[in-house]
Amino acid sequence: MTRTLPDLPVQVNNNSLYRTNLQNERRPTASVENTLLIFRMTDGMKTELVSAIHLQEVELQEKPADKEQGSKNNNNAYETFTVEDAVETIGFGRFHIMLFVIMGSSNIVEAMEIMLLAVVSPEIRCEWRLEDWQVALVSTMVFLGFMVCGVLSGYIADRYGRWKVVFGGFVWSAYFSLLTSFAPSYGWFIFLRSMVGCGVAGVSQGFVLKTEFIPEKYRAFLLPLATVFWMLGSMLIILLGMLVVPTLGWRWMIRISVSPSIILIFLFKFVPESARYNVSAGNIQAALETLQKIAKMNGASLPPGRLVEPAVKERGSWRILLSPVFRRTTLLLWYSWFVASFAYYGSVLSSSELLEKNLLCVTDADQEHQIKHRQQDGLCYCIPFALSDYQTLLISSLGEVALVPLNICMLNIWGRKISLMVLQLLSAILFMLVNICTTMFGFTVLLFLLRSLVSMNFNVVYIYTAEVYPTVARSLGMGFCTSFSRIGGMIAPFIAQVLMSQSVIQALTPFAVACGVCAIGNFLLPIETKGRALLQNS
Repeated sequence: MTRTLPDLPVQVNNNSLYRTNLQNERRPTASVENTLLIFRMTDGMKTELVSAIHLQEVELQEKPADKEQGSKNNNNAYETFTVEDAVETIGFGRFHIMLFVIMGSSNIVEAMEIMLLAVVSPEIRCEWRLEDWQVALVSTMVFLGFMVCGVLSGYIADRYGRWKVVFGGFVWSAYFSLLTSFAPSYGWFIFLRSMVGCGVAGVSQGFVLKTEFIPEKYRAFLLPLATVFWMLGSMLIILLGMLVVPTLGWRWMIRISVSPSIILIFLFKFVPESARYNVSAGNIQAALETLQKIAKMNGASLPPGRLVEPAVKERGSWRILLSPVFRRTTLLLWYSWFVASFAYYGSVLSSSELLEKNLLCVTDADQEHQIKHRQQDGLCYCIPFALSDYQTLLISSLGEVALVPLNICMLNIWGRKISLMVLQLLSAILFMLVNICTTMFGFTVLLFLLRSLVSMNFNVVYIYTAEVYPTVARSLGMGFCTSFSRIGGMIAPFIAQVLMSQSVIQALTPFAVACGVCAIGNFLLPIETKGRALLQNS
């Protein structure tokens, strides 16, 4: 039988009620009612009700913390970051070392394919009894393939991704380079070398892929250091020529030179697609996954929030390059790239020609170098490089990295524009100094310094081009520039290898004049990219 409590006056402790009200500010009336009901219920019911009230008070005490955490999560949900923010936040680490080694090694392949021409020219001249213009045509056909495929590879890289183009370039250049070693005639040789040039155009897009992963403050340090790999490629092909050509011939030298390309094809799977390209193509998830992997390798974390960048429909459009914002920059860069290639390959092929035919003016020449290899009909057959000639080429190749610390200092102190001006003016002076009569040691020093300057100039123009254009047109801009550079590469052999036989000073003067005019043109560049973030769109 239920016992009913009589209606007795209730004494409520004011302190207890006040404390309860503070703990439950939103429901003070309900708390008082609960307290009053305790006196009207059975003992069991009292116990259950007290437990429920206690549980409710605990929950109310916990809610402010939960609310604070939820508010924090909501704030993070509204925060956003870009690829540029992520690249700068992650910073430099293990991923960039791996990227630097693998992509830098692609410069070894590119250098070997291009420098091979300087080493193999005397051999094919002898085998097929070629005239000077026919030897020069070999280099021209390589650069023709590079020029035609340069714009195409840039367009495909902006539309469909950098990784695909670079990997395809590796496979393509390795395959046709191997076929070159089986060329049955001069015609087949120049055709296959032009196909190699087409593949190397795709490989050169690796510079864009590498640049888009490097934080801003490290670009001026890491990108010039890639010259080390180019020098290694140049020296490797010269060493192969020194060791292999006299015994096994030039065909086996080419077959062995393909080996680095094959190795890199397997290593390239560790290089991801550019996150900047992915966001421009609207593939945010792929870009985020790439950035997360990089952050994990570097032991860093991404910025808080979500990766948000708008997709860009107009990618790989030449209109961006010639828009009012970039028109003057584009036109001046096309000429700068023309001169960079013209001067670089002019210095390489000129040194090879001067050594092969002993055309240089040396005051202390040995008996071998006193013989001028010229004939009445202008033909000059079967004059292979001597050991001393290979050694001179090796020393001049070292010049490409000897002044890299100076190059880095110039980029960080003066910026890109002033560095280009100074390097081109000095190159013009060195081209004219090669004409003077000096000792063999003096000629080697001049050649060493000239190779250093033209190589540094190529470094800076590469860096400036990759930094000045936005992601949506960066590869296409690089493709157009490299195509114009190959026009310089196509003309250089006919001056360095054909005109050189007639007059050394007439052959070297065009290189000096081109560098001087280019220095003036670079003074007019409207944009300095030192310390500037990479643009996503124009």
